[in-house]
Amino acid sequence: MSQICAHTYTSSSEGATPPELNPSYRLLLGPGPCNVDPRVLRVGAAPQLGHLDPELFAIMQETAVLLRWLFQTENELTCCVSGSGFSGAEAVLTNLLEPGDTLIAGSLGYFSGKIVDISRRAGAHVVVLATEPGQPLDAAVLEQAFKEHPEAKIFATAIAETSTGLHQPLIDLERVTHAHNALFVVDTVCALGGLPVQVDALHIDASYAGSQKCIGALPGLAPVTLNERAVEVIKKRRTPVQSYYLDLLALNRYWNGDHSYHHTICSNLVYGMYEALRIAHAEGLEARFARHQLHGDALKAGIKAMGLELLAQPGYQLPVLTAILIPEGVDEVAVRKALLNEYSIEVGGGLGELKGRLIRIGLMGYNASRQNVYTVLSTLEHVLPQCGYTLSQPGAALKAAEAHYQAH
Repeated sequence: MSQICAHTYTSSSEGATPPELNPSYRLLLGPGPCNVDPRVLRVGAAPQLGHLDPELFAIMQETAVLLRWLFQTENELTCCVSGSGFSGAEAVLTNLLEPGDTLIAGSLGYFSGKIVDISRRAGAHVVVLATEPGQPLDAAVLEQAFKEHPEAKIFATAIAETSTGLHQPLIDLERVTHAHNALFVVDTVCALGGLPVQVDALHIDASYAGSQKCIGALPGLAPVTLNERAVEVIKKRRTPVQSYYLDLLALNRYWNGDHSYHHTICSNLVYGMYEALRIAHAEGLEARFARHQLHGDALKAGIKAMGLELLAQPGYQLPVLTAILIPEGVDEVAVRKALLNEYSIEVGGGLGELKGRLIRIGLMGYNASRQNVYTVLSTLEHVLPQCGYTLSQPGAALKAAEAHYQAH
């Protein structure tokens, strides 16, 4: 345990100097952040550059090129907002929306549900299309919403709902959205770098992501990309963007234009983003997607062999995030505490109405590996019986995962 926990502070300036930080190691197998490749950590300790240094601008330019590659887009406005994934969501939605606009939200769970909150705070009228937990949104429901609200300017949803482990198909939703001349906005926070996003091929007008999940960088940057159609909407606003800090045209000028001052970016976070993207590029998109799918499916095979069920509907389950239903009588909090305290493994719990009913295991970026699948399955087989769950066949989880690997 970190020494800081045991230190007693005093209000006197003559008191003992606080100890150096020595944080505990955690295997971060929750919904993010995830452990990063040691190469990302090393470059994060490189010498700091000023936010207007020409050398940093060159690194930012190369980072933007790699982001376009990962988003699978040619969009000129592709850069990073300084902040978590929610800063990307705020930036995209508040730049595209003006007070009184109508947005249709595909609310698939806790995180895509935040599209509703952010858009309402921006003064928009929000039409909420909520699905049952783990269920995808049907395009016919969206079609009906557009018929009832022909003035709708945007349809926004997520390709990967982190709170439920749902993989939302986008093709039919895009078709309906553009048939009604609305903008198609997609949350790719959990997806980017772990499964195909295909911004250009899917005609996504605007998307935002996060650095700390499948991309494999440290938290603190939110990649965004907007096509020319979305950029024109921002340029034709009747009112200024409500946030100076999140003004995407100004931010893009700093990243991709004449580098006019916008804010004091952290150079070391940019280094880490660049290195994570460089590592992804060396691996290759198809290989990276296949790796996440392989290990995600092996994990699911092990979970099912323990007799546990998954929340997301079959055929719509994310490879990078597995949401496991906790049976009645099993203490979900006790399971997560035991994993953390006995094995230093962090997994996620349920959010909102699913609190106490789920554990969520992420295999993202550097953490999507055979070793981590075996580690979390074996520790669950030890911990679950302590928390009220009887295993019908101890050892079945590892055997099922091994069988999956042998078959693939």
